[in-house]
Amino acid sequence: MTIPDVARHAGVGQATAARVLGGYGSASAATRERVLAAAAELGYSTNAVARSMISGRTDTLGVVVADVENAYFARAVRGIADVAAKAGLQAILANSDEDSDKEKAAVQLFIERRVDGLVVAPAATDDEHLARAVSAGIPVVLLDRVLTGAALDTVVVDNRGAVKAAVTRFTEAGHTRIAVITSAMPGDDGTRLGPGADIWTTTERVAGYRQALRAAGIPRSAELIRHTGYERAWARSAVLELMTSRDRPTALFTTDNVATLGTLDALLDLDARIPDDVSVIGFDDAEWTTLIRPRLSVVSQPVQELGGLAADILIRRINGAAARPRRHTLNTTYIARESTGPVPARTRRLRAPAGCP
Repeated sequence: MTIPDVARHAGVGQATAARVLGGYGSASAATRERVLAAAAELGYSTNAVARSMISGRTDTLGVVVADVENAYFARAVRGIADVAAKAGLQAILANSDEDSDKEKAAVQLFIERRVDGLVVAPAATDDEHLARAVSAGIPVVLLDRVLTGAALDTVVVDNRGAVKAAVTRFTEAGHTRIAVITSAMPGDDGTRLGPGADIWTTTERVAGYRQALRAAGIPRSAELIRHTGYERAWARSAVLELMTSRDRPTALFTTDNVATLGTLDALLDLDARIPDDVSVIGFDDAEWTTLIRPRLSVVSQPVQELGGLAADILIRRINGAAARPRRHTLNTTYIARESTGPVPARTRRLRAPAGCP
């Protein structure tokens, strides 16, 4: 079935049928309805490649996130896809696994596929690959993370303020031995970031942790920071080591879902009583946080709203918006549940079970 067939069936010229079916140019509402009805009756299917050559659009958005299996990114992508669909666009997904080389390869593939725009949660610390996309006429919006020096629209939450407020709840409850568990790639000893691992969300959340400790008069020497490489098993190992030490923490803050799951794995292995032995707060309100007992206190982000806003800004850029790029910062909400309590009067020694790796 061809455009001339549709044109004859609708009683219009071939050029008019081509404009309506290709989604470009102008046609009256009545003519458009007649052409589309004819196409439906004849079973005509548009050729997306041909249409894109005529209109200069592919009606697709490229989305690069760390891991769509992570509940945070799954919800963010849903927000992007929903807004894109309302605008007649489809979102195409790539995972970076927090690997800058994978991210750059995905962006290059999307450039070659001529997507209309890109949403990227950057793992890379440079923006050369994103600048290449912009130079090719593909607008870019950053999600979840700021990329220093990149003049791009960015959608984030107030990470530093949120963590400072959450950790302050620990200090106000009398805790002074407070550890933070992140999913950033560690250096040799796990307490410092590895080369190129200074992802903005991690550095902002660690900064908020430090600010809360300083405000409570807790010295830098008392900081307990563990970076665990976006691996649940690594987070578990780090928490096992921390919680079986003689001067163990009485409170744990986790900066993301992967770190939270690894932390809870370790506490279960240790038969730790939450919050009697240790208080726990996680960043992000995944659905499972209310299914465990005690239910987990969390910093909740408007994740789907973040994704939707990123897509909305991107679509406006695609349609010609020329305002100066800026950072859009949304608020978080602290949700108090049963995993936090006062510092214990006596710190119970925890031991890993025999044979526990």
